[in-house]
Amino acid sequence: MSPATEPLLGPKRQRELLNYIRAYGTSSVNEMAKLLGVSTSTVRRDLNELQDRGLIERIHGGAAHVSDDVEPLRPLREVAFADEKRRIGQAAATHVADHSTVLILGGTTTEAMLPFLGTVRALTVLTNSLMVVNRLSQISDIEIIVLGGLLRRTEMSLLGHLTIAGLDEFGIDQVFSGAFGIDPEIGVTGTNLSETQTDRSLASSARELVMLADHSKLAQRGPARLVPTTAISTLITDDDADSDVLAQFRAAGVNVETC
Repeated sequence: MSPATEPLLGPKRQRELLNYIRAYGTSSVNEMAKLLGVSTSTVRRDLNELQDRGLIERIHGGAAHVSDDVEPLRPLREVAFADEKRRIGQAAATHVADHSTVLILGGTTTEAMLPFLGTVRALTVLTNSLMVVNRLSQISDIEIIVLGGLLRRTEMSLLGHLTIAGLDEFGIDQVFSGAFGIDPEIGVTGTNLSETQTDRSLASSARELVMLADHSKLAQRGPARLVPTTAISTLITDDDADSDVLAQFRAAGVNVETC
């Protein structure tokens, strides 16, 4: 876990703390201080204020979430479960066939598969993520097609009706997606209600939907339902995932891989 290059100030720092704790359950004071590039005393003060507002619960050495409906911003997600995401990304890349056309959605987990795509021959990648475009642009043998739309600056992704309209132009073999939460009962969920229609359309644009999710994503639900469990072809997760939860996915007809 690498520290922040520029320490966040005041309310923005507290928002980052709140988002991180809510999304990942619990976290230690030392971990959060290192991540945000501030002192442990600053983190403790922020946590006390958040607790006074009823937003978190202080526990020994750190804090725990109150609810699970907020997604942390990219800098925090990029360092959370980094090794698990690398393994998941490497496993996901083995599902990409030569001469195929795939849609890769933005996110820190799907982006982990990009370095492993260089050996796939005659691959075409569609994406609505400028982060994916930037990283794949360094692999000259991959054809990249960018879906247009309204820019969401915090994620560097494109969304809206223009994004959805572009899907009709292509025959997509597979969709690779991450999510805020994946639940065997209700399926894939997100947190941003304004992006729900775009996310649903993207996830449903091919017969095969491959979900990439570290084990923490199997223990949380967002307020926006995106696609049902039955729409998931394959779930790739790490070997810390709860075996009972994975059994429920398998019983629903999902091919589950752990790595």
